[in-house]
Amino acid sequence: MDIDLTKSCNSDAVCSWLIEKADVSPWLAKSGYLFIVKPLRVIMIVLIAMLIRWLLHRMISRLTASTSRAAMPALLKPLKERADVTAEDAQYIPERRRQRAEAIGSVLRSFVSAVVFTMAALLVLGEFGFNLAPLLASAGIVGVALGFGAQSLVKDLIAGLFMLLEDQYGVGDTVDLGEATGVVESVGLRITTVRDTRGVLWYIRNGEIVRVGNKSQGWAMVVIDIPIGFVSSEEAVAVLKEAADAVAGHPEHQKEFIEPPDVVGVETLTVDGATIRTIAKTTADSQATVQRELRRALTEALENTGLSERIAASRLVPRSAVPPAWYPGGENSSSSMGEQRPGGAS
Repeated sequence: MDIDLTKSCNSDAVCSWLIEKADVSPWLAKSGYLFIVKPLRVIMIVLIAMLIRWLLHRMISRLTASTSRAAMPALLKPLKERADVTAEDAQYIPERRRQRAEAIGSVLRSFVSAVVFTMAALLVLGEFGFNLAPLLASAGIVGVALGFGAQSLVKDLIAGLFMLLEDQYGVGDTVDLGEATGVVESVGLRITTVRDTRGVLWYIRNGEIVRVGNKSQGWAMVVIDIPIGFVSSEEAVAVLKEAADAVAGHPEHQKEFIEPPDVVGVETLTVDGATIRTIAKTTADSQATVQRELRRALTEALENTGLSERIAASRLVPRSAVPPAWYPGGENSSSSMGEQRPGGAS
């Protein structure tokens, strides 16, 4: 720190005014400038910085708190609605909105605090006579070094921020993140936690997530393939269509279907017979329930109409092209006549 009191007093409006206009001795003016004006300026800088920080934090808090209302803040758009509920019924999934808002609000508050207090610190150091040029140059070098040393951390934070802003997934969504597939339990700027079907809780760094398959946004498709052997495909399609329509029309499952189920017909044809495909467009949350219910209903329909028995009868057990050794006329039949046959025959 290098303070030239005379030069500083001459360049300051208050100190110059005290010397020229108030008829105060230069020594007294310089002393007052050093022990009164300077500390007051530092205090004012700190108070103004704290006031600006408080106002900005209050604005951010009010913005994030408004997510509990029906109106969607522009900051949080676009937030995907679930296909089976309206905005009035589900309020845009409150838990998901709350966590996104808290995470984004935390980032904004931290950024505001860093910027405001950094500017205040530079102004205070300038009041004490520090040469800020070398300090700023050193800070730039240190920032570059920290940036290279913490690349993975910065990558995780940036990826997490964009993930929240783009609403790629949220709490309660079923996602496929590559190595981990399950239900999202928490979403943060650096870490996302996912619990899989075995109950294992996975902690995944946001910067390591290359792709995201979200199974809970919008709608889902149920696809069921049923082999019917060589029975009449038209008869099987009619039976399956009636059973699928009955499930879709049931009051318990009516709201789970976005579109009526459709039996599209023969999907594949092999030596074992034909395969009939049934599809249904459902809400994302109801995919597993609808799939199980449709399988049950389609299976019962085949059994009740007797098609299941005809399907089983139409299937032939594969036989070897070469007769067994013990079979008359088979390979080495003469040399194996005395060998033990199946069932104990000799």
